[in-house]
Amino acid sequence: MTVTDVAQAENGDWLVGNPTGLQLASALWIGSVGLLILGLQPVLLGALYAEGHVTGDELALVATAEMIAIAIGSAIVAMLLPARNMRWKSALLLVLLALANFWTAYAGSPNALIGARTLAGLAEGGLVAVATELIARSRRAERIGGYFVTVQTLAQCALALLLALCAVPAAGSAGGFIALGIVCLLSLVAAWIVPDDYADLPKEEHLSNVLTVPAIAALLSIFCYFMFFGAVWAFLEPLGGEFGIDGRTVGLMVSASLAAQVVGAMTATVLEARIDYRFAIAGIGAVAAISSALLASGPALSVFWAVVLVMGFILLFIVPYQIRMAITADETRTAVLLVPAAQLFGLAIGPIAASLLIDGENFRPVPEFAAASALASVALLGVFVLVARRRVPA
Repeated sequence: MTVTDVAQAENGDWLVGNPTGLQLASALWIGSVGLLILGLQPVLLGALYAEGHVTGDELALVATAEMIAIAIGSAIVAMLLPARNMRWKSALLLVLLALANFWTAYAGSPNALIGARTLAGLAEGGLVAVATELIARSRRAERIGGYFVTVQTLAQCALALLLALCAVPAAGSAGGFIALGIVCLLSLVAAWIVPDDYADLPKEEHLSNVLTVPAIAALLSIFCYFMFFGAVWAFLEPLGGEFGIDGRTVGLMVSASLAAQVVGAMTATVLEARIDYRFAIAGIGAVAAISSALLASGPALSVFWAVVLVMGFILLFIVPYQIRMAITADETRTAVLLVPAAQLFGLAIGPIAASLLIDGENFRPVPEFAAASALASVALLGVFVLVARRRVPA
């Protein structure tokens, strides 16, 4: 069954509005274009580093700046701008992102690269909001969210393979970013298919809907979970090197983990209605903590492989359940619009926070920090559940 077929089956199951299957599929694709970089960073930024355009520290700044900008862009578009003229907005953001990618291809200094990727991140965040605004209007937002992460991860895998085998070997990092810009321009076709005006959600109070204990606890739980993954992922290669695992093998693990993310996203889409979100988030948080503890213990190669695959699987498996938690926290669905921002801030802050604990060549504090972040996510879920029980059902 295609995304369009699934979307058509969901028609009539909307809080407001009633987009067609093709319109929903187009919005999910637009949002996926905004998140392509998450799967392509190892290929594109790795090429920039290998070509000597940036040092290791500068590379970290480029990656962090873009992720923070994505989070800010998604929050600004979702919270402050009305969901009107979405076709023009989508088209404008795609063109802006294409220009930022072309700028990156020809940037001549690390500062120019940081500026280009910051601009790209703001545009990417806006594109993510095009999808999340529509997802928030579905009665089964967690299921549509599962479709969204599946589409974006499949797109990341396909494009990463294309860039790694064709564009980057032929034209270096510049060729990779030019190819990414071309994808943005080709996606203008989808921009003119999304609904032009999204029907209004009941958001009259705006941020006041988010400034409640349940909503804050839910968003912080999501933030801490993605801090766990961001910390481990950023230092996976040096962590493997500390245990005698070469960089080529770690690279293979990263590729396999992307495939595991696809499987996790698709599995969650199938199972999301059968598992209580509280049980799912708590269970996955425990698995994340155990996996991190295993990485800190100096594991054998087989255990390291298993942990990386498990982390890839649970990364996106949890997303539909996090969406359900955000909906439960705020039935006006304002909090749902901030889920991508919470995720991306976690991915960006995790490496920075973990790096403060590194002592010389000892990277074991990184997975220890990741384990603590995963446990904090579960603890915040507990706070959310306790507070939510006291609320009178709407």
